Amino acid sequence: MEKKIYFISDLHLGLHPPEKSREREKMVVEWLDSIKDQAAELYLMGDIFDFWHEYKRVVPRGFTRFLGKIAELADNGVKIHFFTGNHDIWVYDYLPREIGLTLYRKPVVREINGLKFFLAHGDGIGPGDRSYKMLKAIFTNRILQWLFARLHPNFAVALGLTWSKKSRYAKGIVAEDFAGEEKEWQILFAREKLNNEHFDFFIFGHRHIPSDFKINNSRVINLGDWINNFSYAVLDGRDLKLHSVFPELEKQIKSNYL
Repeated sequence: MEKKIYFISDLHLGLHPPEKSREREKMVVEWLDSIKDQAAELYLMGDIFDFWHEYKRVVPRGFTRFLGKIAELADNGVKIHFFTGNHDIWVYDYLPREIGLTLYRKPVVREINGLKFFLAHGDGIGPGDRSYKMLKAIFTNRILQWLFARLHPNFAVALGLTWSKKSRYAKGIVAEDFAGEEKEWQILFAREKLNNEHFDFFIFGHRHIPSDFKINNSRVINLGDWINNFSYAVLDGRDLKLHSVFPELEKQIKSNYL
């Protein structure tokens, strides 16, 4: 039996409140356990953690069940790919060394099963959103990262968790609605790329809107999230589809094929 390739994004593990995050983590682990014998590869497409900052010898507490299950999949031969998102931008070498996954900080172009993919978390691409692009430049500045790492872990992590508590998702605000094809930056970005190079699929997270948008012979997939949609994508041979762990949400996702 030919094995499948899975894509998932925006789990936001550790998102306030803690009890909801633990419940969501258990659901993710159950899902991972259900696919472990079918998966050849697993793409974690960013914002897997709501906040993560690791030091040379110190990493955040928590996520034991999730990390253990990811390690189990990797030990059983599943290739794990981890894209940093805007919430877990400070993942460094701990997860690649401990689990054996491959870490990506920039978009990746890859051929899979004869299909050409553009893979990215999806933050800061396309036109506009200048304020966020400036913030991302600050967060990825090596000097500023070095200075932040000089803070005591208790203080630095507390600061990050405080920031996490103030996010719109922690306050129970759902993702924005689809803004329309002329305003969605990921779609505008894909159109621009397609002027010069063909891709069969663009795979993004970040927007928390599970959707499948067609541009001629290409498709722009947003993987959704695990706060409201519990969604993921599966590549089975050359067939790629969006799904949700909940049947009623899967029906709603199918209506987002644009």
